[in-house]
Amino acid sequence: MAVSVRDVALLAQVSVGTVSNVLNSPDKVAPTTVERVLRAIDELGFVRNDAARQLRAGRSRSIGLVVLDIGNPFFAEVARGAEDRAAKAGMTVLLGNSDESVIRETAHLDLFREQRVNGVLVTPASDDLALLRRLQAGGVPVILVDREVEGESFDSVAVDDVEGGRLAGAHLIDIGRRRIMFVGGPQSIPQVADRLEGARAAVAACHGATIEIIERPALTVLQGRAAGEEILALPADQRPDAVFAANDLLAVGLLQALAILSDLRVPDDIALIGYDDIDFATATVVPLSSIRQPAHLIGSTAVDLLLQQIADPDGNHERAVRFQPELVVRESTVGR
Repeated sequence: MAVSVRDVALLAQVSVGTVSNVLNSPDKVAPTTVERVLRAIDELGFVRNDAARQLRAGRSRSIGLVVLDIGNPFFAEVARGAEDRAAKAGMTVLLGNSDESVIRETAHLDLFREQRVNGVLVTPASDDLALLRRLQAGGVPVILVDREVEGESFDSVAVDDVEGGRLAGAHLIDIGRRRIMFVGGPQSIPQVADRLEGARAAVAACHGATIEIIERPALTVLQGRAAGEEILALPADQRPDAVFAANDLLAVGLLQALAILSDLRVPDDIALIGYDDIDFATATVVPLSSIRQPAHLIGSTAVDLLLQQIADPDGNHERAVRFQPELVVRESTVGR
């Protein structure tokens, strides 16, 4: 049976209120009494239920974070950035993985609300932000992560994905490629649509360049391999000479398919660039060119915005922090 505050008070021969004061405001208690209560706590092995205490106070020291895919190293690094910053503020991060599912996202947000988190960081799985608006209206601060929505009263932290897509497309064109294939999906994910928009803009600015699309149902290595098989099934004269993958996981799968299932060489026959610049990008058999996002900084900045909202709940909180992406060139586009 768990040891209670009453048990500690009985052993220390003090009131329950005195034990509470020792735990929360020891300066209000005589030193000899504090010592007696602490001895009783040690003897009984008492551990206070801090969660219950926080819930009675109507708040907690936790932050909810919902990401699209925790299996993606980009989101894992975002979570690490959020956790590092939250720890400095004496808070913990409760992590939920929506797996790009609105149903799972809703379940996580409902649970966070029941836990009375101090606020929520979320990468929405869809354009329907009704639940986030309800959370905000109920006094729960909401920060959008890796997403920016015009006309909404949410603080947000994101990267300019249209510019990132343009950088990728322009790089492929600069190295002489003209038949570009974009692999991504689903395009209902705003980040994917923005990256495609940027790539299309780069192609439109170059006479003679074209861009085609292979849409996959998820942004995973497995789906990248499937896209690679689609490309290899095309007649040789219809294959692209460059591929822009919407994230690095897709690019890794594409590279696997090209290396294992064909004698095509990267980048000689097909140049390949990804997005996110995850750690794996440098560890592949042909190191991947990629568009770098400051994942750790995105997570920590989101917590900074949340802490500002908590400190000033009546302030003007409609700030959109937008970081610029960076082109990282490696052997998958320029060779050795």
